[in-house]
Amino acid sequence: MAGGKETPRQKMIGIMYLVLMAMLALNVSDTILNAFSIINNSLKTSTSNVNASLTQSVSAFEQTKMKENPVKAKPILDNIKKAQKLAGELEGMIQALKDEVIEKGDGIDPETGEIRKRDDLDISTHVIWNEGKGKGYALQKKINETREKLIGLLEPRDKSTVSFVLEANDSKKRTTSGTKADWVQSNFGDGTPLTAAVTILSKLQADSKNAENAIVRKFLSKMDEALVNLDKFTAVAVSPSSYVIQGQPYTSEVFLTAYDSQNNPDITVGGSKLSTKEGRGVYTVNTSREGEFKWKGKINVKQVDGTFKTYETAEQTYRVARPSAVVSPDKMNVFYIGVPNPVTVSAPGIAKEKLRVNMSGGSISGSNGSYTVRVSSGTQATVSVSAEDKGKVQSMGSSNFRIKKVPDPYATFAGSATGPVGRSSAVNASRLEAQLDNFDFELKFRVVKFNIAINKPGQDPLFYTSPDGSFSGQIKTAVNRLSPGDVVSFSSIVVNGEDGSTRQLKTGINVVVRGN
Repeated sequence: MAGGKETPRQKMIGIMYLVLMAMLALNVSDTILNAFSIINNSLKTSTSNVNASLTQSVSAFEQTKMKENPVKAKPILDNIKKAQKLAGELEGMIQALKDEVIEKGDGIDPETGEIRKRDDLDISTHVIWNEGKGKGYALQKKINETREKLIGLLEPRDKSTVSFVLEANDSKKRTTSGTKADWVQSNFGDGTPLTAAVTILSKLQADSKNAENAIVRKFLSKMDEALVNLDKFTAVAVSPSSYVIQGQPYTSEVFLTAYDSQNNPDITVGGSKLSTKEGRGVYTVNTSREGEFKWKGKINVKQVDGTFKTYETAEQTYRVARPSAVVSPDKMNVFYIGVPNPVTVSAPGIAKEKLRVNMSGGSISGSNGSYTVRVSSGTQATVSVSAEDKGKVQSMGSSNFRIKKVPDPYATFAGSATGPVGRSSAVNASRLEAQLDNFDFELKFRVVKFNIAINKPGQDPLFYTSPDGSFSGQIKTAVNRLSPGDVVSFSSIVVNGEDGSTRQLKTGINVVVRGN
């Protein structure tokens, strides 16, 4: 009832409501309440027994099947754990609701083992139903979601073979008053004694455990289904030989095959048993001799009746050749100091990503057949190649290369190293240029120092030095005053290269200025 000051009429209605509740309580006899208590205890015992049996079965599965055939057993165990988790979450939610209403009913009497207020008609109704706003609606949603998720764990062909009563659907029947009571109201509405509500919750826990049991038992039975379950498909190409002479046709059969990925059959080649994984065997043989070799495989498959059926592969052929590696410089047959030397490395019959390449006399970097070599000194470098196959490394050979210095460039003034140059070209030149012709690398040099001499007819020569390789100050003034017939000479020319070297050129520049 609401608090605050009440009118005489409100007080009278309140008194009448209390009297009515007392009369309703008197109508719930101890015999009925005891019956609910007996049913509740029976439900809890049954749920406990199912749980103990289920725990023992799953534990036995983990101790035996997981060790005997882990590939097939693990997916089954994973689904079992999912089912147990789903059911466990629902049972935990129900237990929390039970604990709440029992606590509001003053708990359990230690002498009788019964809820102290087991005949209360308000507690469970208020907590669980509450005229459409109680916690029972979240429970109803959780029950139906759990049912759908449990069924969703099954394969389509198994869903119709499993049944359980875990569901919480609203009734389609109308009450005597003509209205439809929803699931929560039907189970926990007005007039539901507390002990009855607790019994219904225990029944829902039993339903959840039985649903879990049905799903888990279905998964446990999967281990004993047909011994050969073709669950994997793959396209296969089989060739009579892996070695073909140029001009001969290459032939291969292409088809679809299926296999049981969770069962490893007995596979042999030449009487030796192969290691198997996911239903497929792996044939590995040492190739210590050159030549052509043939082999056949046999597969023994156990049938449902316990007998074995043998299948034999077509004859397979492979050729073993001596290992060899090809190291090809992309530019020239030597390595040049100070520049990146591109190199291609390959080995017949070996995938490029399986190659391991190293060298002495320099450094090499790269992958998948494309590498770069750098050398800084010396006269010879060696590139060694090995290949990794199934954890083993085998040498494929090595190649030796000469190491050479990048040749000197030559300097030009106004585009020329000797002979006549036009006056306008000479005046417009801002510096000396260094060129490297007939060289496969794009390597640039820059003039950083030079001496210049200008000889004008009938005058004393003019001498200048550029400490930084530029035309500036007096040098630029002198160049701007060049006239036809003047002779310009450059000597002691020093250049810096992109290879990091600094060198003085052996030849200078001698040009004669001509008219435009």
